[in-house]
Amino acid sequence: MSVPPTDPAQLRRDYRSQALRRGDLAADPVEQFRRWFDQAVAAALDEPNAMVLGTSDGVRPSARTVLLKAFDERGFAFFTHYESRKASEIAAHPEVSLLFPWYGLERQVAILGRAERISAAESLAYFLSRPVGSRLGAWVSQQSAVISSRSILEMQWDAMKRRFADGEVPLPPAWGGLRVVPFEFEFWQGRSNRLHDRFRYRPAEPAGEEGRGAAWTIERLAP
Repeated sequence: MSVPPTDPAQLRRDYRSQALRRGDLAADPVEQFRRWFDQAVAAALDEPNAMVLGTSDGVRPSARTVLLKAFDERGFAFFTHYESRKASEIAAHPEVSLLFPWYGLERQVAILGRAERISAAESLAYFLSRPVGSRLGAWVSQQSAVISSRSILEMQWDAMKRRFADGEVPLPPAWGGLRVVPFEFEFWQGRSNRLHDRFRYRPAEPAGEEGRGAAWTIERLAP
């Protein structure tokens, strides 16, 4: 007996868990992000540091989930192969978007910013903190390149294990970090009847390159 397809229009949930008020917000969006990130971790959400990275080749957009590995007043950092599709698009068109979808808390954070490479020293420090398998994987995969079969990856994996069997796995020359320097944040809290709370931070007085050290204007947006 065939099962009728699920109609996505009939999937409906009323968000009632909590509200977001202007008085709840930190003056600085990175501090506000830190509060929500800590709450997402404390709530034991799956992959609370997962973020959807949006890039463009100048004509067509693309998106994928990557993992946030560090954030502070300088921006939001993740790591990748510098010859991957996302890194190549960022090199040509560095303005990107980030989205943190914290469904379990009925929240999301959207960030617009400009991506830049982090220093080799920072990339090396993070790389050496990874499990050995992850370090070997960075050598194995020419990220986004077309391959004929999974067996190619498995053969390369075995070759790299032999190559580095007697020593430390070094940082690959085309692997490292990218930091998104934000110029806009939006904090979204789901509310009942689709009357969601949305607040946008934008630099009020840009100070330095890409608004680093800026004061921020906070605006409530209609849902």
